[in-house]
Amino acid sequence: ISGYSLVVQARDSGTPPLSSSVTVNVDISDVNDNSPVFTPANYTAVIQENKPVGTSILQLVVTDKDSFHNGPPFTFTILTGNEEEEFTLDPHGVLRSAVIFKHMVSTEYVLCVQAKDSGKPQQVSHTYVQVRVIEESIHKPTAIPLEIFIVTMEDDFPGGVIGKIHATDQDVYDVLTYTLKSEQKSLFKVNSHDGKIIALGGLDNGKYVLNVSVSDGRFQVPIDVVVHVEQLLQEMLQNTVTIRFENVSPEDFVGLHMHGFRRTLRNAVLSQKQDSLHIISIQPVAGSSQLDMLFVVQMHSGGFYKPAYLIQKLTNARRHLENVIRISAILEKNCSGLDCQEQHCEQSLSIDSHSLMTYSTARISFVCPRFYRNVRCMC
Repeated sequence: ISGYSLVVQARDSGTPPLSSSVTVNVDISDVNDNSPVFTPANYTAVIQENKPVGTSILQLVVTDKDSFHNGPPFTFTILTGNEEEEFTLDPHGVLRSAVIFKHMVSTEYVLCVQAKDSGKPQQVSHTYVQVRVIEESIHKPTAIPLEIFIVTMEDDFPGGVIGKIHATDQDVYDVLTYTLKSEQKSLFKVNSHDGKIIALGGLDNGKYVLNVSVSDGRFQVPIDVVVHVEQLLQEMLQNTVTIRFENVSPEDFVGLHMHGFRRTLRNAVLSQKQDSLHIISIQPVAGSSQLDMLFVVQMHSGGFYKPAYLIQKLTNARRHLENVIRISAILEKNCSGLDCQEQHCEQSLSIDSHSLMTYSTARISFVCPRFYRNVRCMC
């Protein structure tokens, strides 16, 4: 407890008694009676041979229960084990290499490190750091090619994470880093640590081939990343049809079924090969294991197939479509829960182009806007 606040009252012996109060603040001064604490108590680290001088090996973590002026900043010193000055320890507790290590020369070093706090008198504590020198990388990283599909409303793409590169390395201690060639950085970014791909706002319609590579520090491997951007027209929303799937997650649909189902769907509903099928969005049905897919078909001449025509085609081909994935329903108007009797049920779709959903798998990523379905009875 760093302090107390007391209210003290003085009362005399008169009749009637009179009194007054005063507040007394008592501050408790800290004494430097706690030593720094290493977490964990001792450390084990590895460094690959032939790494350049200055390679980071380990970050020491130290805390102190005393107040701030008796705790950090800490002073770190290597007491033993560094007689040949193979290591340096900076003021922030980062242990770095001071030489290029060779596995054949020595495979292990044991350092005794001291941390001293800023109090008076200073308190100290010690830890032992075991550093193993391992052979350098002998395996190249391997990465899976990634194809990304982005659906956006006209010129209104807000940007965000659109996928993730999946890469592995058989060398256990390799740390992988990802890079994107500089001329593409105006449109995309790649997180150097985890391989997430970020698209900036305002992407134009079209195909983008990204020059991405992954490195383990010794080997650098290129990765095929292709981004397809498709801009929707407002007119498409009036001609959409929904297919509802049973017991499938968005990621499973994208990774396992989307390509095959799209091909089967084209064969089932297109009158001419030149016509285009557009998947507008996929979205889980709230409170269920079902999944809605919105699509529209555009004629080569520029118009759109009518929903009633598409539903008829889908109904006739439903058994064939279900060879790919189980279908729960084919919806033009979702009037579930509405009893319109003799009145007409009207459905309207709205797209929130600033609320993107990213369904990412190892090979395919699908990015689409969130949609809302509104239904009402009409006279």
